[in-house]
Amino acid sequence: MQGKTSWTIAADHPVFAGHFPGRPIVPGVLLLDAALHAIWQSGHLPGGPCRITSAKFLSPVLPGETLVIAWQLTDTGLARFEISGDARQVASGVFGIEVAP
Repeated sequence: MQGKTSWTIAADHPVFAGHFPGRPIVPGVLLLDAALHAIWQSGHLPGGPCRITSAKFLSPVLPGETLVIAWQLTDTGLARFEISGDARQVASGVFGIEVAP
């Protein structure tokens, strides 16, 4: 199963208050949350705990930037994702998702 969605973080989001003053960027944890939420929102996320197997942050994301989150579920309980924006890859990673018996 795979999917793709777009996401924009509002320039006035509270996360930018301290990350970083004068040159705000989207925190990596918010990118991970957006990727996991995109997979969950598709309705194809198996039940069970989730862990971050790997995550790479490749390019800073600025306030108001529109991103594309693409994901793919594997038969082995992994959810691979890539986040891109403005013709560049922003982040990628893998979630390990325990499949309910």
